[in-house]
Amino acid sequence: MLKILVVDDHALVREGLRQVLKGLDEQLEVLEAGQCSRAFELAALHPDLDLVLLDYGLPDMNGLEALTLFGQQHPELPVVMISGMVEPRIVRQVMALGAVGFIAKASLSSELLTILRAVLEGQIYMPPEFLAGHTALDEVDAPDGPQLTSRQHEVLGLMLAARSNKEISGTLNLSDETVKNHVSAVLRAFGVQTRMQAVLAATLRGYSKAQTP
Repeated sequence: MLKILVVDDHALVREGLRQVLKGLDEQLEVLEAGQCSRAFELAALHPDLDLVLLDYGLPDMNGLEALTLFGQQHPELPVVMISGMVEPRIVRQVMALGAVGFIAKASLSSELLTILRAVLEGQIYMPPEFLAGHTALDEVDAPDGPQLTSRQHEVLGLMLAARSNKEISGTLNLSDETVKNHVSAVLRAFGVQTRMQAVLAATLRGYSKAQTP
């Protein structure tokens, strides 16, 4: 059963999202928070969260600050930013800080569900108009050509396929510590701080996810 946390200070927006999200799974559990402090409490209480929908404009904390804290406290938890503003500068900042998606509040319900299904499968989403004229790599301090070993390429491919370190360990028959070291090396190669940032940078550079069962 999917479990999604919706963080928005407007009760009507949260209720609207709750109804739309049922389109993902009738058994979906939606948790709600009207401010960041409550959101962090819920994330700590529910380690099995699948996704966070985070409003960019929150009263108790800037959306970018909240995104940074989520990345520090729950690095494996996908966060999608939702906002009434779709500006290249904001999108670049959000994606550079490790969000797996940026969705405009003006989006249709069907578009939202399509995007979230893709994100839940481990993909990265950015508004098409952003991809057409900008590159989030402008905001990611990564070298033009990351130097990866063949094993690191394999690990990166599985990261792009949304595999956890434990799953990578089993697939490649490596120890957990070895996988952790390879993931850290991939992050250093792309000049990023989080796993999500590495996936974003690799995706935009044309790397493909591993074809795994």
